[in-house]
Amino acid sequence: MNKENGLLVVVSSPSGGGKTTIIKQVIKLHPEYCYSISMTTRKMRPGEVNGRDYIFVSEKEFLNAVEHENLIEYEKVHGCYYGTPLNKLIELLDQNKVVFLDLDVYGALRLKKKFADRAVLIFLKPPDEKALVERLVKRSTETDEQIKKRLQRMPEEIKLAERFDHIIINNELEETVLKVNKLVEQEKSKLSFLEVK
Repeated sequence: MNKENGLLVVVSSPSGGGKTTIIKQVIKLHPEYCYSISMTTRKMRPGEVNGRDYIFVSEKEFLNAVEHENLIEYEKVHGCYYGTPLNKLIELLDQNKVVFLDLDVYGALRLKKKFADRAVLIFLKPPDEKALVERLVKRSTETDEQIKKRLQRMPEEIKLAERFDHIIINNELEETVLKVNKLVEQEKSKLSFLEVK
């Protein structure tokens, strides 16, 4: 595994924190950036496409991928499994790509352990719980019970975010996109500097 190429940009947030939207907007600004699609056992939401948003699999298929070490990290979140396929990620890094990943806090910290300087962790913090509840209700993909479960996890996620490289308060979409974009440029420059040395 060649870890000397490319840059992994891991974006985490509590559920409804806007990570997927932010990643999509940054990639719009830089079409040369890539998105690493996670594998999941959760049900597909309206508008989602298998192979574009996630690789949707059964629990049996997921556990088979774990057994064969086809995932670089995986986690059970809100009763569903999520994981990062290994081969595609290595292929993108070997092409010297900037690769975005949308991971939960535990998956992000695991990836950082494996890739060190090649991975930058960004946590998107909601301005407050009220804003987060509004976003979750607005997207209409969870029941009240599921929203409650997701909110219970938030204090734990915010505590772990202290171990991330950067924390951004996601208040205004455009402003957050610009901040993430700037951070990626800075991290790319750091890596170029290390390589020159």
